[in-house]
Amino acid sequence: MLSFCGQDRILIDANGRFKMPQHFITDFLSGGNGEVVFYCLPEGALAIYPEQVYAEMRKRCNEDIRQAGMSMLKRRDLRRFGAWSASAAITPQGRLTLPNEFRQNTLLEPGTDAVIVGVEIGVEIWNWNRWQQELKLINEHELDRGDLELARDLKFEQ
Repeated sequence: MLSFCGQDRILIDANGRFKMPQHFITDFLSGGNGEVVFYCLPEGALAIYPEQVYAEMRKRCNEDIRQAGMSMLKRRDLRRFGAWSASAAITPQGRLTLPNEFRQNTLLEPGTDAVIVGVEIGVEIWNWNRWQQELKLINEHELDRGDLELARDLKFEQ
């Protein structure tokens, strides 16, 4: 069975919580104990990764640590991940509470109509209207990519 795939509409309740769809709960529990990491994405969505996936994404070598003392860009990278990440656990009722500091940036305030989207390594929560804009961008990008691929193929045939 595919992990972290599909999409479901959800509602952010008055307390900033949402109910995780059961198929995603199963995905989070299959590789761990329901410990997750929220990460506020620059494109305006909130990613939720299993803790071990997030740890693997952020694994650093000694060179990265050394560079932190010498590179403003490296420090900004560390700041971004540090400031926009938070740990949480899925409750026995299948709920998660969105961190207050992430709600405004992601337009996921209480009462918001949202969508939770599987991204193969975790999920993302999008404000419904932002998700519609993102889908449009994804589709336009794929069509443009297809046009470029076709043009390259036609060029090679000549």
